[in-house]
Amino acid sequence: MIPTLALSMIVRDAAALLPACLSSVRDIVDEMLIADTGSTDDTIAIASQFGARVFSIPWTDDFAAARNLCLAQAKSDWILSLDADEHLDSAAAQQIPPLLKKQNIAGYQVTLRNYVLSVNDRIWDRPAKPNDSRLSAARQYPAYVEHQNVRLFRCHPEIRFVGRVHESVGPEILRRRRRLGNASFLIHHFGLAASQETRAAKNFLYRELGRQKILEMPENSQAHLELGLVELDNFSNAEEARKLFDRACRIEPGFALAWFFQGVALSKLDRHEPALACFEHAEQFGQRTALAAELAADSLYNLGQFPRAAKTYQTALRRDPRNPLLESKLGLADLRSGNLVAGLGRLRRAVAARPQAPDAHERLILALVWANRLVEAAQAAMSKLQSVPEPGPGDFLRAASLWAKLQNWPNAKSALESGLRAFPDHPALSLGLSEAHTALQAPTQPKPELSST
Repeated sequence: MIPTLALSMIVRDAAALLPACLSSVRDIVDEMLIADTGSTDDTIAIASQFGARVFSIPWTDDFAAARNLCLAQAKSDWILSLDADEHLDSAAAQQIPPLLKKQNIAGYQVTLRNYVLSVNDRIWDRPAKPNDSRLSAARQYPAYVEHQNVRLFRCHPEIRFVGRVHESVGPEILRRRRRLGNASFLIHHFGLAASQETRAAKNFLYRELGRQKILEMPENSQAHLELGLVELDNFSNAEEARKLFDRACRIEPGFALAWFFQGVALSKLDRHEPALACFEHAEQFGQRTALAAELAADSLYNLGQFPRAAKTYQTALRRDPRNPLLESKLGLADLRSGNLVAGLGRLRRAVAARPQAPDAHERLILALVWANRLVEAAQAAMSKLQSVPEPGPGDFLRAASLWAKLQNWPNAKSALESGLRAFPDHPALSLGLSEAHTALQAPTQPKPELSST
């Protein structure tokens, strides 16, 4: 007998998203179950047009409770759980059926591709990757971050979601000593690339639900970690985040990710010695990633321990050898350790490898100024203006100021004029240009130094 599959979703005001989501899955599932929590748009009508069984449920500020009410309506052997801002990958039609036939598996970890607006974004400790997706709906996004969640699982009364927010069936499957497998198909998630207003509303909701989750599960280290990340990433509240990560570490002393993020929060608070200790704990408990080594090296650099910082950046670079921004950090550490030639070589290679990255240019300019190689620093500042997508007013002022220190007023004037074309009537650029004109008109007089602010 062929196992059957049900789509299970909770939705609210998802009319704009639902057609693409349901189109991606309708030829794979045997039934569609959609629980509506109070839509005021055409969500219910659209879901019905796709043949879904739609029913209304009360919203009680509890995602797990809502999802479990939906699960209770299922008649199929297996459940596929999606959100309205997700699409099932087209290859899943061939990849899912064999998974349903495995007798000893209760659920599958599925990889989600979360599309983001910048290659510099991250989700938790996972950095973004350049987008190589062939999915037409995803091509507009520059990057994605992958993570896994249990989204395909048996329909069984013992398998239910837990957690008011960041809910999952995974903990219940593991608690009952049942087996999880790894699925080969993808789910494409677009929620992190939503409008700023939509993301802000979700952040406030997740913060409040996270606080309630901790009240209900005060000894749950994961709940403290999740709320800490909301405070850190979405509200820039590093001190509150630090307290939550510290509590997670006290509940579960071997929780590597909590140690890591406690280090991140301490770094943002400029408390680099305790941050370094946290990164060392994270490494000890298994968080041996390029980012963990990089941030530990950042702490060492900020503490003035440049040779140790260089060695730790080398560790990070071994873990992520194609990251030119890591090489630029290593270049600075080499330079500050006394290895000027090696350091500048690394910094120049990083700029050549990633010419659109502002940080790579900034580190090279900083290094050249520190080495008192002002002509090269001014040239590097001009190169940044020509290479990065959106140089700011400070970039034009930096270039002009360096040329002014060299008494090269024509180049200073040129940089300022370029800046004013991009930022008309900017006061500091206008003042600088006035000073440059004065200097050019009185070449025999002592040259004023351009204002940098």
